[in-house]
Amino acid sequence: MQFAAPAEQYDRFMGRYTPTLAAALVDAADVSPGSRVCDVGCGPGGLARELVARVGAANVAAIDPAPQFVAACRERNPGADVREGVAEQLPWASGEFDAALSCLVLGFMSDPDRGVREMARVTRPGGTVAACMWDTATGGMTMLRLFWTAVREADAEVVGESAMVGTAEGDIAERFRRAGLTDVVGGALTARANYAGFDDFWEPFTFAVGPAGQYLQSLTSGRRVSVREACRAALPSGAFSLDARAWYARATVPQSR
Repeated sequence: MQFAAPAEQYDRFMGRYTPTLAAALVDAADVSPGSRVCDVGCGPGGLARELVARVGAANVAAIDPAPQFVAACRERNPGADVREGVAEQLPWASGEFDAALSCLVLGFMSDPDRGVREMARVTRPGGTVAACMWDTATGGMTMLRLFWTAVREADAEVVGESAMVGTAEGDIAERFRRAGLTDVVGGALTARANYAGFDDFWEPFTFAVGPAGQYLQSLTSGRRVSVREACRAALPSGAFSLDARAWYARATVPQSR
């Protein structure tokens, strides 16, 4: 899936979680200063920004299929090697990086297993591959759980994002093992975002960013109002914060491929 929304709309919808989630993923991957790192599916550049802060722009490469995200990532991370392209066919040589990371992308790849193999290919033997996706399978991503719960009040059969690749505990780790990676470790990461009030929560859903926003756009105006009011009833008045859980896995590229 390629995102068509402007970077600023993605920032308001999902990007507000990126600072805390990106830091947690980089910590889990144990990225050390001086490492050369590839951000696969960089979006507008949230994870790349965290990597630049840790290892320097000259050591960061990033790629995304959405041209408006590539432009935003380049602007926000000057000096990083940011390219337009897909995870399933990375444009770098084998073994070029010390680590390859992917944040909230695996479930949107057209071929996630191939994407993992490509991440492993461009990482040197002994290097690290790490990825995370929101826990939508059990509702650990609060913002999306509230939305899809509201949707199901009118249509209990809606699947939403609960079946996406990587959103169930252990799924990413299993894909890493299938790709031949070793020393696989999995677990949960936590993130948090602040909202000025309900409108700050709701308006980004109307931008049609990602599966939730696109589903909302497909509804009649009456159904959209029903979903909005169900979300409003589930949230406090005034400013609030929401927690989010993501499943992650980290693994090592074997010395012999």
